[in-house]
Amino acid sequence: MCRNIKPLYNFQPPATEDEVQAAALQFVRKITGFNKPSQANEAAFHAAVEDIARIAAELLATLETNATPKTREEEAAKAKARAVQRFGKA
Repeated sequence: MCRNIKPLYNFQPPATEDEVQAAALQFVRKITGFNKPSQANEAAFHAAVEDIARIAAELLATLETNATPKTREEEAAKAKARAVQRFGKA
């Protein structure tokens, strides 16, 4: 998976539209290999981002879990701890 795409499910507060849009953009960039599409591909690129963002938002809204919601602060601390363990102190 693309390292820039972060899990968005089961957070309190829930993922925002901007977070879902950013994940969709990263996904389309990853699978196309384009950071910025050419003019010829721009419409298809942006349409794909919009479609994937819509579908991802629908998915996040319909998923169910009994797990307690995660907080962004706790997840950021866990990621930082993993990075320190993996790469050492910065």
